[in-house]
This record gives sequence, C-alpha cells and structure tokens, in this order.
Amino acid sequence: MKKIYFLSDAHLGAWALEHRRTQERRLVSFLDKIKGDAAAIYMLGDMFDFWYEYKYVVPKGFTRFLGKVAELTDMGVEVHFFTGNHDQWCLDYFEKECGMIVHREPFLVELMGKEFFMAHGDEFADDWKYSIMRSMFRSKLLRFLFSTVHPRWSIWMGNSWAKHSMVQHKIKGDTPFMGEDKESCVQFAKRYLSKHSSVDCFIFGHRHCDEDMMLDGGARCILLGDWIYTFAYVVWDGKTISHERYVEGDDVKIVSQSE
Repeated sequence: MKKIYFLSDAHLGAWALEHRRTQERRLVSFLDKIKGDAAAIYMLGDMFDFWYEYKYVVPKGFTRFLGKVAELTDMGVEVHFFTGNHDQWCLDYFEKECGMIVHREPFLVELMGKEFFMAHGDEFADDWKYSIMRSMFRSKLLRFLFSTVHPRWSIWMGNSWAKHSMVQHKIKGDTPFMGEDKESCVQFAKRYLSKHSSVDCFIFGHRHCDEDMMLDGGARCILLGDWIYTFAYVVWDGKTISHERYVEGDDVKIVSQSE
C-alpha cells in the first residue's frame, strides 16, 4: 500500500549552517528512499531558509533537491509545498517547473479515511510583534517594492536576515516544548477541534519542536521537528500514523553570527 509522508523546516541554503550541502544531500537521500512507496509528500513550510522569486529569476542552488522533487512528480507522486515564513515569496516556479502543489494557507484534507489539518504554524503565533512583521512580509505593496531591488542585493539581504534569525533564536537541535498552554499551534488545534470534531490529526511545522500528543476529543497533534538536526517526519500508511526520524550522514552545526 502507498504511504503519505509529512516533513518541514529544512531551511535549505541557510548561511548559518556550516554543512548545508550535506544537509541537502541527506534530504534528497530520504526522498529517493521513499519514492517507491509514496503516494504524496507534504512539505509544511520553510523548506528553504530564504526564497524570493522574481518573474524571470529564481535563487541559485538547490539543484539536487529540486531535481529530486521533479523526478518524484514526474513519477506521479503528489508533492505539496506549504509556504513558510522563510519561503513564502514564491510565484509559479515550483508548480510549473517542478510539478509541486503549492499551499499558501492552512489545509484540511481527508487522506485514506482520516481527516488531516496541516499548516506551517507561524499563522497562529500570538506575538503581536511577529504578527506585524508577518503582515508586512505578506503585503503586496512591500513585495512589489522589494522586487524592484536587483537580485544581487535583495537575495543577499534575505539570506543575511535569515541567518540572523536562526542565530538569534539559537536553533541547536530539538527545540524545547513549552507546554500545551504556551504552544500557539496546540492552542489553535484545541480551539479548532472544539468546533470541528471530525479532525483526526493536526500537523504543524515552524517550531522545530519534535512533539506528538493526544488532545481531548481524540485528535492527535504533531509538531514536526526539523531537517537540520532532528530529521523528523510523519508517515501515514492507512492504518498507523508513525512519527519517526531519519538517521544518515554527518551532523550540521550553526555558524556564529560573526562568521
């Protein structure tokens, strides 16, 4: 039987990672391993540390990853790409060139008899400063103005910002779980479940937190880890939802802000 896979937060191309090429190869190795039994793969945001797509220009790099994705979609595997807070500035390149299905909002879908609610997760942050920043990032006017900057400088600015963000938040492995009452995604899931009891499983990215819990009402809530340190993923085979980790290759580490 075919399976459905879920993963998030690879932050490919991150300037803050010393071994980013090794990290990309590990992700490609995983995708190659599952291509024979995958019916669909859901990538729940921040697969790139920074992606800004112009009408005729896309960022360089990511050849192995995008090539593998294209191979999968050519084989008939559905690859779903959720925009995250680091890679929301995409147009149609992923869809037209790589065959991905792009989601810019949370997504509710029935998969092999179970109802899944998926989102990157930054949408539910209760930090007012972050909410303002997110609104600015999604502003059509500000995106237009940013697109007038030559890629030589705009891509550099974006990657520099992303590196600063990763170092500032001190991402050093499995991010500590703050507790159900403080995790905004979990709180959202509880509120949503109170009005939509048919949901069987909530899956979120963004937090780099590898956590799996049952909510009142019987729904499962999973916070995916990342593909920097935890290499966590979820697989649904029609009978069991498994939360697993992929182990292969060398460790990657943060490069300090001064480097």
